[in-house]
Amino acid sequence: MKTMRHLLMAGTVALIAPLAPAFAAPPADTLVVGISADASTFDPANISSRDNSNIAKHIFGTLYEVDPEGRIVPQMAESYVEAEDGKSYTYTLKSGLTCEDGEALTAEDVAYSFNRAADPANAFTGNTPGFVYSSIGFDGAEVVSDLEVKINLATKNPVSFGLIAEVFLHCKDSYEAMSLEDATAKPIASGSYRLASWDRGSQVVLEKIKDPGTFQNIIWRIIPEASTRSAELIAGNVDIITNVAPDQVEAVNTSGSATVKSVQGTRRIYVGFNMKDSFATGTPGGAAIQKTDVRVALQYAVDVEAICSQLLNFECKRATGLVNPPNDNENLQPYAYDPDKAEELLDAAGYPRGEDGTRFEINFQAPRGRYLNDANVALAIGQYLDDIGVKTNVELMEWASVYVPLIQKHDVGPMFLLGSGGGTWSALYDMADLSAVDAGTNYTEWKNPDWFSGWPEIAAAATEEEQRAVIDRMLEVFYNDPPWLMLYFQPDFYGVSNRVTFEPRRDEKVYLFDVALTK
Repeated sequence: MKTMRHLLMAGTVALIAPLAPAFAAPPADTLVVGISADASTFDPANISSRDNSNIAKHIFGTLYEVDPEGRIVPQMAESYVEAEDGKSYTYTLKSGLTCEDGEALTAEDVAYSFNRAADPANAFTGNTPGFVYSSIGFDGAEVVSDLEVKINLATKNPVSFGLIAEVFLHCKDSYEAMSLEDATAKPIASGSYRLASWDRGSQVVLEKIKDPGTFQNIIWRIIPEASTRSAELIAGNVDIITNVAPDQVEAVNTSGSATVKSVQGTRRIYVGFNMKDSFATGTPGGAAIQKTDVRVALQYAVDVEAICSQLLNFECKRATGLVNPPNDNENLQPYAYDPDKAEELLDAAGYPRGEDGTRFEINFQAPRGRYLNDANVALAIGQYLDDIGVKTNVELMEWASVYVPLIQKHDVGPMFLLGSGGGTWSALYDMADLSAVDAGTNYTEWKNPDWFSGWPEIAAAATEEEQRAVIDRMLEVFYNDPPWLMLYFQPDFYGVSNRVTFEPRRDEKVYLFDVALTK
């Protein structure tokens, strides 16, 4: 049997794979970025992952956007007015906006973009309908004038303005003329770049059609293996890479051709407990995690700090919930690593060890190559659970075509590794993953009424102090009846060629409009 120490150490000895250069160094008008996972769609209403969204942001504009400092600033709109009751926002667009094919982009197109994403006939499951709309209670968009559009909400929500800024805009006539299949692979751009080509599993090529944007071409190369990404960066074949493996930082920094830039990210890495009925009745492990006592017990089984230091090469403080510090509940202390307590709690919950040492068996699914050292993190967690008698079958899966569809349909699990993007500008933004029982991002299908009853109270709060009291109470509910096995906030390591200037953001948004050649 593998010991936990051996497994952790095994995750730290990967080397940069030797690689014969298959690509030439980029020309002066081209920026090449190496990412770990391919896009799954370019339909603006069905995009759900950060890598996919990062590419799409160069193709599609938004009304407003969040800048690197966390401020929400104008992009395709120039101003907005919030209704007194907080149940609508009216935006005034900039004049002269157009789409790739020359069609003018007006309030009619913005209203169409919002309403198309909400149309049940389209069955979209991306970030816009699955997260934004379920979080803000989207209630339709309407044209006020040629350059004014009104976004209606069912209730007042303090984070609505920031979430509306995540909806990609597109031109009505163009999209009404195409099928949903065409919209997936043949987007009509409203932003600075058009999709020139998409060689699935290999690369996405964007071509500039208007400002802003420094480079004429941006190539996003799909390089799942971290060692290969680092080798290509060092060889000068790519300019920027994401998710540099911790054990490859020194090699990059001593290469003379590139350096690693690190930031404390906002992505919440967690193990979800899928409480969907099909899992509750389908397997012993799926049935076991329906119990709060079992989910609490498993918190004590995993040494999160050791995973951070040994597999991610950084010192972390374990998360107490789904909110990034400093917006979390400061009264909550992270669950300690205490395997003896985990075993005691499992005994008390009715799951003693059997003659073979096993309490119950459970499947644990995880992506390979999407998050920082994710495969080894998943294997380590599986071993920790094995050590307390929970036989854990770890299944590593390809991200874009296999894992994402399972996540979107809430069919992953019954335990699953996931990283959910977060922010620093509002606790409510992070909490909005669980805005409603039927929210698309409630991947665990957790139903605790003490949590979900808090949202109307937040909307009705007259002061920030009243709102904060409800937030802290909800976070305590999450902590005591955890739908997640809480892990850490992922650090982000970017490799940057000496050829270009690039400063990473904390929120994983890789926006390349201002990247330039080094002078």
